[in-house]
Amino acid sequence: MSIENINFNDIYKEQKSLSSFKMKSKEAWDEKAKWMNKRVHKSIYNDGFMGLIEIGDSTSLLDVGCGVGNLSLLLAKKIETINALDYSTGMLEILNANAKEKKIDNIHTFNLSWYDNWKSVPKSDIVIASRSMEVSDMQEALEKLNEKANKRVYLSYKVGGSFLSEDILKAMKREVVKKPDYIYVVNILYSMGINARVDFISSEGRSTVYNSLDAFLQSVSWSIGELSDTEKTRLATYYEEHVKDKGDNTDYVKWAVISWNKK
Repeated sequence: MSIENINFNDIYKEQKSLSSFKMKSKEAWDEKAKWMNKRVHKSIYNDGFMGLIEIGDSTSLLDVGCGVGNLSLLLAKKIETINALDYSTGMLEILNANAKEKKIDNIHTFNLSWYDNWKSVPKSDIVIASRSMEVSDMQEALEKLNEKANKRVYLSYKVGGSFLSEDILKAMKREVVKKPDYIYVVNILYSMGINARVDFISSEGRSTVYNSLDAFLQSVSWSIGELSDTEKTRLATYYEEHVKDKGDNTDYVKWAVISWNKK
């Protein structure tokens, strides 16, 4: 069988449907917005992603899944027009409040999901989708990004197929079905006739960020769903031994930044 005969998007969709890591609702992200706003602006991830964006003479950028604006706010200082899209109203409300506080007036928001019609969203020189590619149909999402870009597209996707580290999964003794890894995205793009570039950057992991057992347990539950009492006990032991009072213990998460130029 040749690679041309493999439907990578079908394989992606099957793996995605089987994964233990389910997509979150709009309401869940609305509730998450205030917490994210306290942490995401100081993450090492921002510098890593920003360092890969080639702005050049570009004057417009679309940020898909913009969240509370950790990247949009930085890019607004470099690019004339920022179009920021997210399906969480809570995220967009905080983004707009952040922009007002910083006296930034060139960010235009769109309250839309991956599955809505994007007809009202203008094409932009650069399109980014940072940590927002949790979609049921990857090829459809990639086509939407590509169609909205005049020059370049950048997206990031978690490496490893799990939202929890192997150490945490081992500690709680839960077996999971991983989500599709980043290589699925690269192969789907290849099948679309797009030869993408792949770089790797990092963000802080749970053992670096969380300084209380309750916050740690809530974070794990957010990723994997409800925890049993036994799992909570096991994670409490893990927290005491590997997280509490450990400071910066170099627990990082790796992200693939996948980019391509428009033909």
